[in-house]
Amino acid sequence: MSTTVTIPDLGEGVDSVDVIAVLVAAGDTIAVDQPLIEVETDKAAVEVPSTAAGTITEVLVEVGQTLGPDAPILTIEPVSESASESDPDPEPASADSDSGRARDSNRDSDSGSDRDSGRARDSSSDSTGDSDSDSDSDSEQDQQTAAADSDSKQLQPPAPAPASVPAADDDSRLTTHDSRPPGRLVPAAPTVRRFAREVGIDIAEVTGSGPGGRISIDDVKAAVAKRLSRGDAGAGAGLPVAELPDFSRWGEVRREPMSKVRKLTAEAMSRAWLTAPQVTNHDLADITELEDARQQFKDRVAAAGGKLTPTAILVKFVATALGRFPTLNASVDAASEEIVFKDFVNIGVAVDTEHGLLVPVIRNADEKSITEIAVELTDLAERARSRKLKPDEMQGGTFSISNLGGIGGTGFSPIVNWPEVAILGVSRSRVQPEWDPEIEDFEPRLMMPLSLSYDHRLVDGADAARFLRWLAEALETPLLLALEG
Repeated sequence: MSTTVTIPDLGEGVDSVDVIAVLVAAGDTIAVDQPLIEVETDKAAVEVPSTAAGTITEVLVEVGQTLGPDAPILTIEPVSESASESDPDPEPASADSDSGRARDSNRDSDSGSDRDSGRARDSSSDSTGDSDSDSDSDSEQDQQTAAADSDSKQLQPPAPAPASVPAADDDSRLTTHDSRPPGRLVPAAPTVRRFAREVGIDIAEVTGSGPGGRISIDDVKAAVAKRLSRGDAGAGAGLPVAELPDFSRWGEVRREPMSKVRKLTAEAMSRAWLTAPQVTNHDLADITELEDARQQFKDRVAAAGGKLTPTAILVKFVATALGRFPTLNASVDAASEEIVFKDFVNIGVAVDTEHGLLVPVIRNADEKSITEIAVELTDLAERARSRKLKPDEMQGGTFSISNLGGIGGTGFSPIVNWPEVAILGVSRSRVQPEWDPEIEDFEPRLMMPLSLSYDHRLVDGADAARFLRWLAEALETPLLLALEG
């Protein structure tokens, strides 16, 4: 009897995935836990393993398809008991040459899109430029966008059959609408309703393009674009949709689709920029003694399985600072006019990968030692680059750190990762002359540029300056961390 293998639960907030590679073909013999397809969620790519062993009778998905929860992937003819006893550990059959070529083509296409996307790569190297490279780089995206941005795709099972209008929840009844009679249900999923509320659109005003008039995320976006294009006052849901000029008039052009990571990054950054009025404060930290200590203890941390990078140290210092300045660890609930204070400190750290910038989260960073943070950050960075991060490992951040130290620059203004209210940017440290009043002369000091962007609805300039100055002084005098921890 044939068995159908389906999409498993990929984590909280992930309600759709895009197929980016099919790793098997009909006729292949597979084993339990053998990778079948590679899918891309909001912020990571993962392999979906088989839950059964046997021979594939039919592959039900293809590259580029969007799948919802429990969507069928393929059917297999299970291995008989007698066959299992005679060969309890069947070796997975390799895909035939055609499927191999298809897989290589898929991956080449994906990597090509990433190479040509035009995004500026942030280096993850050590801010001092030595061989102990940092594992992170600049990021303008929200570690917590994975949960919010998962709403940007309506679930699309492989072959949806026409269906009658599904029942909606209690808040779906129309109050006023010209084209729908009062009392009729608005066919839309809860995720679509939530997205409509976030962008300020009345779901009853949206015309659905799905079966029975069902409304999708794209329908809501189309309604927003239409409102903005005609200049409706108070739209405020996004930037006006402007038509690009014909660039081919001046030379050859090439168009390539955005990767899912890039699309969601663009949406998250637009939402953050439009939602939170942002200001950036800059400061300098003298890390001369701190760098000497880092070089002294880096081998000890390496023996524990981590890299003692400046970012690993910053995570601990920032986590401690947030305990003293809880406003920068909070969120603004504009709808209820409340401030949400969080009694936990989760630090998101930007990691540069060939697939885009990902932001894994160090949870409860205030309760961990620098060595523990370094080991965890090293593991997360390696799995981010190999596309093995789980979606929930990039959710729940309360503050973000973005490091441009390996590239250079004297300062920058990172975008706040909404619904967080602050993000710390770090630029390359440089040796420069600093006046020493004790010796009444200049001396060379290693100075680290720090940039703090913050949501000015909640964080005042004075509070941001105090936070940044405390952080700089703690880096300059590491004993302060133990004295005031």
